[in-house]
Amino acid sequence: MVESRNYDTVAFDVRDNASMLFFAKTTEEGDISDYLLLMRTVDEEFSESIYIEINEQKFGGHNLIREAALTGNVLALRLYEPAMELDGSSEIVLTWADTAENLDSIEAGAFRVFGDSLVGGNA
Repeated sequence: MVESRNYDTVAFDVRDNASMLFFAKTTEEGDISDYLLLMRTVDEEFSESIYIEINEQKFGGHNLIREAALTGNVLALRLYEPAMELDGSSEIVLTWADTAENLDSIEAGAFRVFGDSLVGGNA
């Protein structure tokens, strides 16, 4: 099962021990109506953990994403196991508006967030 999500805004940020890619769907007034946050953290117990937060629902861990493939404005995340938080989906496909700002955020953040999980595709 595949979970597909479409956004108009992508942002990349680094804070303390975390790298984040933030995908948002905004209203005409500029409010966020839907979002997905991908966050890679480094801590003492594991070399890295990746978390996904969708509209205030968070899940993840050090064995969450098996691989991530980036092609143009499409990012496919293949999970190690189906996510109960996504009704059993084992893949999340994200698309976003094809803008220069979004491209800059993806280029800056994809390798930082996904590391060795990023395979194939092109940016």
